[in-house]
Amino acid sequence: MTATVPAPAAEWVRCPGCHDIVYGPRLARSLQVCPGCGRHGRLTAPERIEQLLDPGWTAIEVPEVSADALHFVDSVPYPQRLAAARRQTGLREAVLCVRGTVDGRRVVAAVMDFRFLGGSLGAGVGERITIAAETAVRERTPFLLATASGGARMQEGALALMQMVKTSQAMAMLDEAGILTVGIVTDPTYGGVAASYATLPDVILAEPAARVGFAGPRVIAQTTGRTLPEGFQTAEFLLAQGLVDAVVPRPALRRAIARLLSAHDPKPRPAAADHSVRIVRRAEDLPERDGLAAVRLARHADRPTTEEYATFMLEEFMELRGDRVSGDCAAIVGGVGLLDGRPVVLVGHQKGRDTRERVQRNFGMPSPSGYRKAGRLMRLAAKLGLPVVTLIDTPGADPGIEAEQRGQAWAIAENLRLMSGLPVPVVAVVTGEGGSGGALALGVANTVLALSNAVYSVISPEGCAAILWKDPDIPREEAVAKAADALRLHARELLAYGIVDGVIGEPGEGAHTDPVLTMSLVRTAVAAAVRELARVDPAGLVAGRRRRFRSYGRVAEGDGR
Repeated sequence: MTATVPAPAAEWVRCPGCHDIVYGPRLARSLQVCPGCGRHGRLTAPERIEQLLDPGWTAIEVPEVSADALHFVDSVPYPQRLAAARRQTGLREAVLCVRGTVDGRRVVAAVMDFRFLGGSLGAGVGERITIAAETAVRERTPFLLATASGGARMQEGALALMQMVKTSQAMAMLDEAGILTVGIVTDPTYGGVAASYATLPDVILAEPAARVGFAGPRVIAQTTGRTLPEGFQTAEFLLAQGLVDAVVPRPALRRAIARLLSAHDPKPRPAAADHSVRIVRRAEDLPERDGLAAVRLARHADRPTTEEYATFMLEEFMELRGDRVSGDCAAIVGGVGLLDGRPVVLVGHQKGRDTRERVQRNFGMPSPSGYRKAGRLMRLAAKLGLPVVTLIDTPGADPGIEAEQRGQAWAIAENLRLMSGLPVPVVAVVTGEGGSGGALALGVANTVLALSNAVYSVISPEGCAAILWKDPDIPREEAVAKAADALRLHARELLAYGIVDGVIGEPGEGAHTDPVLTMSLVRTAVAAAVRELARVDPAGLVAGRRRRFRSYGRVAEGDGR
């Protein structure tokens, strides 16, 4: 298929955002991104495809559909409007569907063009999206969407409305087939497109300041009589609401897509031999510990964080954000990356490094949206058949009123149920503090490891002391120390009771004294555990995980060691 070649750039262009005069060819070279204010102008479908895909893409042939079933006429008959749009754009419809590659990895792409009747969704668009999705399923190829639309096409009436279901079914078909779907929402994406296939991909990237929603802001303001929040319905607003994964500037989109595609089509390599990590499997091989001293080391502010582990352990790591419901909890970090060439999903608690970040991340105590984000990423792992790695380091769940109002108990319980049935390998590492259900919500794993200065307990020593050590004659510090010992929460005891399968020795006086070596040891241990579990079939993984947790509490005599 030959699309219309864009007209040569005007010599000088006034940016609608900052009103600066920009040299036209320079604006074209910068992909219509204003060098002054960064405003992202619209691209045609062929231009966007040329930007994102390798040279040599080919159009997917789609049979014509009968579009004018209503014989609709406004100022002109609908067929005349279609004919004019086709002449002006060189496209048959408001979406161009192609086969191609991104950095050599195959992809089926459906790219919308706002020039064609406002990128509206009608029977022709719905048929093309569906055929492209069917092609991706048949060829086992990731599906890429780029949307730009004002909504459903009025000239096709209820038939246009039905395309929302048709295209949503196509996305469900891709889910059922385990095909990765990636969406790019551009300005604007509204109405029936936003409420169907644009917001259903596994990963949603948004261009800066792209406006996305069902109803337009003017309609909402007029209907409700309310002043809308600053930046309402922009990509940045949606990111804060947990509805998109990332806001990515146009020049960086191709690279971001390539990183995501590596999770669907990895290029494995043999793991490097590394025998420097020794995992302790017997409790008697670990020293007796003072409980309170262990807690203090587990909480040390200089221990590696999940963000640092992710960057160090995984190649091509890309953070994915939001629970797609209510928000993006900063106390949970997760995303996809390559561990020894094997794609994995990593999720962990993030306490933060300095005081400011710790406050911003709520000291690693997740809100319900954090657990839901983790669950969403785990479901993505199950869909794509990727191992899950979790890193546990939290005092516990968010103790606030808002967390309870938003269903904290429900969110934790849902994760426990979800992780129990994941048909993929799950490896958890307690890297610092494992506190209560807030930790366990990431801890339902086939293999559970702990660093040697980590702790794991039903409650913090402070909480336990406040509830059970009420004697006013016992100093608080002494009560907390008694509780820490009584809870048997350090690595030696955890291994003795079978809570963890192995303990990774920390260097020097602890992980905080050599974070790089600590992260290397964890990477080696996790990679080995994932390789071992990869030999087990999905049913065996689920059965083994359930058998593990079914066994706790069966010891009738003794202390369990």
